[in-house]
Amino acid sequence: MNRLVPSVLCLLALTATVYGQVAVELRVPVEGQPLSANVTRVLETLQFLGAPLDNAKELAVAAGALDAERLQELLDPQVLLVVTINPESRVKVRRGPARARLVQAGFTPVLVKIINQAALTRELRIVSPQAGQVYAGMTRLSAERLQRTQLQETSETNAIPNRFLELEMYPWAPMMPNLSGLEAEYAIAIIYSSQSGRREAAIGFEIGQGTQDLGFRGEIPVLFDIRPAVQVKLRVKDYDGKPTAARFIFRDAAGHVFPPQAKRLAPDFYFQPQIYRRDGDVVQLPAGRFTVQYDRGPEYKQLRREVAIASRSSAEIEVKLERWTNPMDYGFYCGDHHIHAAGCAHYTSPTQGVTPEDMFLQVVGEGLNVGCVLTWGPCFDYQRRFFAPTVHQLSGPLSVMKYDLEISGFGSQALGHVCLLNLKEQTYPASQGTKVQGWPTWTTPVMKWAKAQGAVTGYAHSASGLEIDSLDASKRLFVRFDSNQDALLARTECAKALLPLSFDAIDTDHDGALSESELVAAHDRAAEQLPNLAVPQMDGVGAMEICVSVAAGVCDFISAMDTPRIAEWNMWYHLLNCGFPLKVSGETDFPCMSGERVGQGRVYVHLGSVTKIDFASWCNGLAKGRSYVSDGYAHALAFTVNDVAPGEDDLRLAAPGKVRIHATVAFAPELPKAVAHGVTVPPDGKRFAGDTVKLHGPRTDEVVHGGERLVEIVVNGRPVANKEVPADGQAHDWDLEIDVRRSSWVALRQFPQLHTNPVNVLVGGKDIRASRASALWCIETIEQLWQKRGRAIAESERSAARRAFDQAIEKFRRIAGEASNDVEDKADAATR
Repeated sequence: MNRLVPSVLCLLALTATVYGQVAVELRVPVEGQPLSANVTRVLETLQFLGAPLDNAKELAVAAGALDAERLQELLDPQVLLVVTINPESRVKVRRGPARARLVQAGFTPVLVKIINQAALTRELRIVSPQAGQVYAGMTRLSAERLQRTQLQETSETNAIPNRFLELEMYPWAPMMPNLSGLEAEYAIAIIYSSQSGRREAAIGFEIGQGTQDLGFRGEIPVLFDIRPAVQVKLRVKDYDGKPTAARFIFRDAAGHVFPPQAKRLAPDFYFQPQIYRRDGDVVQLPAGRFTVQYDRGPEYKQLRREVAIASRSSAEIEVKLERWTNPMDYGFYCGDHHIHAAGCAHYTSPTQGVTPEDMFLQVVGEGLNVGCVLTWGPCFDYQRRFFAPTVHQLSGPLSVMKYDLEISGFGSQALGHVCLLNLKEQTYPASQGTKVQGWPTWTTPVMKWAKAQGAVTGYAHSASGLEIDSLDASKRLFVRFDSNQDALLARTECAKALLPLSFDAIDTDHDGALSESELVAAHDRAAEQLPNLAVPQMDGVGAMEICVSVAAGVCDFISAMDTPRIAEWNMWYHLLNCGFPLKVSGETDFPCMSGERVGQGRVYVHLGSVTKIDFASWCNGLAKGRSYVSDGYAHALAFTVNDVAPGEDDLRLAAPGKVRIHATVAFAPELPKAVAHGVTVPPDGKRFAGDTVKLHGPRTDEVVHGGERLVEIVVNGRPVANKEVPADGQAHDWDLEIDVRRSSWVALRQFPQLHTNPVNVLVGGKDIRASRASALWCIETIEQLWQKRGRAIAESERSAARRAFDQAIEKFRRIAGEASNDVEDKADAATR
């Protein structure tokens, strides 16, 4: 006989003896009934997790017999970790008999036995220095907005790449989140590894601060044997059969997302549950069953199916995408003019943001035709290297990407962040290629610089700073108009005041004077209306200086679709009512205002039938307003007034009369249940409808099916006709006539998902002077902005800025004089 055989047999015998001895040592006197209930829950959970025990039937028999001794005899050999809590509540951990085997890219359930000498009923946590995120740099504000503070993404300042584990105790039913207090019980830990091979990790347990046993017995080194993941190739075909990229979410039966977000580095973003893959790309998965959800943005159907991954080295999944609408068939090409490759939710370590390749994958995977990646303050010196005067070389015929600038985090940011699109040069004169010198500290000069090189300009996340502080706005009115200091505003004192509603609508007690409480209530009511005359704070980073730059002729657009809709559209409406040719464009400000996905806010620019997108033409269409804005789930596929579409020449009428309107609209048959899309009422009121910055409620994957959408024709900001349209994924035509009695702008909207740019209808050759109140409101915002932010303008620039502000005010005064006196009429209408 080979001499190795007796040695091996002896070793196996010794191992069995040691394991058996350890298993015996783990047994604890405990009553059978509660331990049987605990073990039954463990068996049910392991079955659910797809990891049933080989001796589950024997354990079930022992549980039925309430035999605590037999239960421990059968279960202890399968325990990986043993936690002992002594009478002083100190925690120590030691290895159990089970082998430490994991699967790369998979969550492996392991058994933990707890010997609870202190009868504690607290939560038991599993920890390891080899666990946690492998990146650093997310801002706390972004974590709060995304409701991801529980992932502790802001707790690290430097990336730690050797963190290969993710650990958690399984707390969901039928298991319990806390210890039961029983002398001995079993729990399940879930361990994930991003690496394969043999890896050592220190595993510890905590039940509170300072509970680990002295002498480092609160943790123990464990050498894991980790089987490699399955390399799953994704075959991705578009609706027309051509290869493309798509968005995927892989989940197991327990709801785990793959790959785990805390282990993601680019091209996968840790703050998103989804990943993006091109045709032929690979995702690592463990063997098992998964639900895969896939689509390519809001114009596509969100499809789901079950997939089974066999235990082998490679596998393949093929998906075919399906559209529910295609705006390109109508000549519209969608874009997001405001996305970032650095800052906010992006990490600063291990790299300063992400690369063009990473961002382009997101752009294509969300079905965007155009993605504008804007370099800004964070990682400015690193990211500016990707700028070019033309589209990035990664661009394709119908998917293009251009690096440009957002003036944010430096320069004129205090007067509002501005987006500069289609720049030929990104270095402002005297800045020497830096962000710390040479840049103007108010927005009009930098917009003039951009316009001089043929760029398109507009304000970002417009509603930031346009919020209504009802108490502060009321106090400002008292400071200016309470001439006799009696804490009441008489009708005569309000003669020159711009009130949020008419005097009589505010005077709810009918005593002929306005109290502070009445004014506060009136501001709250006005803030829920569109349009409204409540004067905002002007203290944010949105469309702050817009009334000045629009009057100066250097601002092309106001951004919408990412911040609260009423405040966005209210500013736009007032400027349109004054006759200015300001257009609206859709943005996300990814991943700052929202990190859910690029293209959460979109602009659809009409180019006609093209086989290749010319970025300059697309930007020109944006600036001219040949477009509509949307969340991607609502579409104005056609809108004309007497056959004139938005962004074309003005429609001229010799005299007042009727005009013909034709519209084709379509709404998605499924819509995410969220405030951002208007299907959930914000708890703080309608004024926050459409907001993507905050979720305004628990994070959910729920969708709303079908229903009706109220489509409106808007004239000078007021709805004059409406129609209920089914959200069924089909295109619906609407033909009607309306009266136009004076020069007006006409548009189509569905609040808060959709708005076209306007068609200007000029009657008798007169300019649009739709509202005296709008002009006065614009003056109030300019003065309020100077009060709030005038000191933020560098002293050397302040006198020039004041002249520009005064010139704008004078222009609005002239417009107010040319418009009808509609202050009280419009204020009353806002309450109806």
